[in-house]
Amino acid sequence: MDTNTLLNRYAAGERDFSGVILHQANLADADLRGANFGGADLSGVNLSHANLAGCVLNRANLTNAELSGANLNHANMSDTNLIGAQLIRANLEAAHLIRADLRSASLILANLTRSNLSEAELSGTDFSGAILSYANLTATNFNEAEIIGADLTGVVISQMEMSSERTHPGLSHKWVTWAG
Repeated sequence: MDTNTLLNRYAAGERDFSGVILHQANLADADLRGANFGGADLSGVNLSHANLAGCVLNRANLTNAELSGANLNHANMSDTNLIGAQLIRANLEAAHLIRADLRSASLILANLTRSNLSEAELSGTDFSGAILSYANLTATNFNEAEIIGADLTGVVISQMEMSSERTHPGLSHKWVTWAG
């Protein structure tokens, strides 16, 4: 499916785009609220400043996706591949990211208030300046994650996830790429 077909179908009222292949599509600034992209291939897609509030993105492939400034409020992103994704200043408030893979993703200044990231893979993720207030981070892997300046008020997390053996704030992982 191409970008124009997707946008036309959405405008006509269609919301189920599960399993669609939109590799490297440009959907910047698109309003796709409430759409179902479960199991979709959105790798390398540009969704910067898109409105994806309430979207279903579970089991989707968003490797190296550009989601900076996107609204993902209440989105279901459980079991989603977000390796190397850019989510700078994204709104992920109350998003479901259970078992999501965010290795080396950039969530600088992102809002993750009340998000559920339980069992998520967060190694090498950059949370610099992010708001993680009241987020659920139980059983996550924070290995070498950057959390400098992050707001961790009321975060649900065990001592093991934040031990010095697993977390190395301040290391840079900008050299990691997932190009294929």
